[in-house]
Amino acid sequence: MFSPVKGVPLNSVVKGRRLIITHVPDGHTKVKLIRFGILGGELIRCLERLPGGTVVIEKNRQEIAIGAELATSIRVSYAGGDEYSNE
Repeated sequence: MFSPVKGVPLNSVVKGRRLIITHVPDGHTKVKLIRFGILGGELIRCLERLPGGTVVIEKNRQEIAIGAELATSIRVSYAGGDEYSNE
């Protein structure tokens, strides 16, 4: 049975918004993302959307640049609120 992926692609979000990661791709890519703490359910903030599709996020006060191809495969939903807090 097919289960649709929830959320919108990370590369389509508005700069400055708080987000919750709803899906990360499986396989080797998922292992790489886990090293940065990028997992389903984690709270992040979109700091910047760069030309070419790279997205810069903030996670636990760390800035992480995510390339365009990977950013299209990570799904997020809006967390609400304007201030970022990961407490």
